[in-house]
Amino acid sequence: MSLAAKRPKLVVVLGPTASGKTETAVEIAERTGAVIVSADSLQVYRRFDIGSAKPAPAQTRGIPHFLIDVVDPDQEFNAGIYMRLALSRIGELAADRRKIVVVGGTFLYVRALLHGLVEQVGTDREFRDRLARERDELGTGPLYRRLLSVDPEAAGRTDPNDYVRIERALEAHHLTGRGMSYHQSRHGFSDERFDVLKIGLETERESLRAAIGSRVDGMIDRGLVEEVRGIRAAGYGADLKPMKSIGYRQINDFIDGKLAFAEAVEIMKRDTRRFSKRQLTWLRSEEGIRWFDPARGKDSMVAACREFWG
Repeated sequence: MSLAAKRPKLVVVLGPTASGKTETAVEIAERTGAVIVSADSLQVYRRFDIGSAKPAPAQTRGIPHFLIDVVDPDQEFNAGIYMRLALSRIGELAADRRKIVVVGGTFLYVRALLHGLVEQVGTDREFRDRLARERDELGTGPLYRRLLSVDPEAAGRTDPNDYVRIERALEAHHLTGRGMSYHQSRHGFSDERFDVLKIGLETERESLRAAIGSRVDGMIDRGLVEEVRGIRAAGYGADLKPMKSIGYRQINDFIDGKLAFAEAVEIMKRDTRRFSKRQLTWLRSEEGIRWFDPARGKDSMVAACREFWG
């Protein structure tokens, strides 16, 4: 069945980092017979297990998970590639009449899946190489300040340390003379590919802060440092895109002697809290979310999904 023939029904579980998205999605899937499609920009990479909070076999409870471990760390991957893979996989699952739960904290991937992407802006390899040299010499700070000056709206949605998005937004302005926010506003993300139930996990701020601390400590206890050392020993450098993500970036800095261990862990917690705050800002701007307490609302969520799927 093509996606165009009939809009599949998707349950999409949304929430900030450490809010319990994985556990919630698995619970819903287990109790309704659904499968899970990941929308996480780090879990797509093989070897990136602990720092990406990739669900272990015991966590999945036998529920099929898709779009996890699909590329090697040095392979190109972005929202456009994710969108195409996800649309293909969901088309197959819908043709088999499977119930589908989408879960993941990469909201750009979720938006790309549900509404499409701005893909008309080209690329300029020479410009990218020049930006990369500037980053290596001066860090991301000056590049982020440049983005603030040419496209403050896009800058407001971008982590000052997220070089990939800074690069793309600056490249869009370089190629077109207009900011990425302009192209996104023209696109409108108005395609309606699916019938969607959006489930939002509403967590009290202090509880979320504590959960983030516990999550980071748990990653360290499970061997995040050893995982990063192993990835590097396999020939993958600290300059790769997934190595720049929160957690991996700080541990690489510790391994390279740029940070003390305790400092790396604290910065990891701090950056995760900041990222979570940006996620919450995005979620509050998203329409149509039904909010539930992840600790006490499992029965209500399952009931809402059963009613939605009919």
